[in-house]
Amino acid sequence: MASKEHVNLLSQGVDGWNEWRRKHPDVRPEFSGVTFREANLVGAELNGGDFRDTRFVDTQLYGANLRAADFTSTQSPVSAHILSVRGFEEVHDYRGGADLGGTDLSCADLSGANLSEANLRRASLERATLDQASLRRTDLFRANLSGADLSYADLREATLVDATIAPSVWQHDIHFGSGSYVGTNSYGIIVSYAEFDDEGSESKITPNLMGANLRGADLRSTTLVEANLEGADLTGCHVYGISAWGLRMSGATQKDLVITAPGEPVVTVDDLEVAQFVHLMLNNGKIRNVIDTITSKAVLILGRFTAPRKEILDSLKDQLRRRGYLPIMFDFDGPASRNLTETVSTLAHLARFIVADISDAKSIPQELMRIVPSLPSVPVQPLIQSSHTEYGMFKDFRDYPWVLQPYVYDDPSQLLASLEQQIIRPAAEKADEIRARRATS
Repeated sequence: MASKEHVNLLSQGVDGWNEWRRKHPDVRPEFSGVTFREANLVGAELNGGDFRDTRFVDTQLYGANLRAADFTSTQSPVSAHILSVRGFEEVHDYRGGADLGGTDLSCADLSGANLSEANLRRASLERATLDQASLRRTDLFRANLSGADLSYADLREATLVDATIAPSVWQHDIHFGSGSYVGTNSYGIIVSYAEFDDEGSESKITPNLMGANLRGADLRSTTLVEANLEGADLTGCHVYGISAWGLRMSGATQKDLVITAPGEPVVTVDDLEVAQFVHLMLNNGKIRNVIDTITSKAVLILGRFTAPRKEILDSLKDQLRRRGYLPIMFDFDGPASRNLTETVSTLAHLARFIVADISDAKSIPQELMRIVPSLPSVPVQPLIQSSHTEYGMFKDFRDYPWVLQPYVYDDPSQLLASLEQQIIRPAAEKADEIRARRATS
């Protein structure tokens, strides 16, 4: 129920209301069920307020602080909470629905809100709950949507240019203990898909766009990191300049994504993460040169380079650079894992040849077992220091013609002195032989 005192205070003007809020920071504004008609609430401190079933008709809210406010409806799961908010057409040259530009809506619960055609330019919606909200043709230019829950929201034709959609790290003093909490409501904050550390001091909340309708949305230059886009529809999105990393895309519809800038001939692809790579290939000659360089000059160095063997690693890399090669080093000084194995396999596919130091080998047998049988196009030149012995399983690789005879060396100086004749030349010649044979087969 709304507080008559709060309604009267706010009706007397924003300045007086804000002064009262500064003196009573712990009092929650109570405006549930109130209809604001033609009200000027520009810059009002309304954070944490109860706006359940509240209606805003021709109301100015530009720059208001609505952080952690509750806009949910008790009447319908999907209702229009913000019906019409008058903007500043003359000043902002903006036409549309609600003018909430620059407004702080962090942690606000806007579930099912109708914000179609609204101005939310530069608004803060960090950790806001917008599930099932209507944001069709909404302007979210440079808006902060980090950690926001936009599951099943309607974002068709929305503008998200330069918007940030990334995980939100939340520092807090509340101890939740270890584990994950979904839908937890604490002090007016709706937490969605939050993960807390064991001390309860920090959480990372990833943005949730699961099932969202993004058909035709303008995502140019948007930062989209670790977002959940499972089941989302991105058909026809404009993704020029997008930064998309670590996305969850299972079941998402990715079709006709426009990767070129406005005014350029339209080029479309059907994969959001591939879109970034394709655009770079089309528009950056240096990137194309890099791809050619990697496949012709990259040398993958595998081994376990502990402190005593660091000198060997550095010397080997330096000598490869001097000869025009691009050394890529992978150090196995750590536990093996499935992700590690996949990383090494990916790097191996990019290399012209592989130098594998099997001295003091630990993880490397597992990685060679993954690489050697499945990658006959990349020669492997093993190295071993004379003070060590081959591990037992290595003999199984001798039957593969692209695995060269191990080169045995006594010390780093001998290794470097024979680098060209005993390591680089045999491996490069074997790579050329394999390529020539594949070209004629």
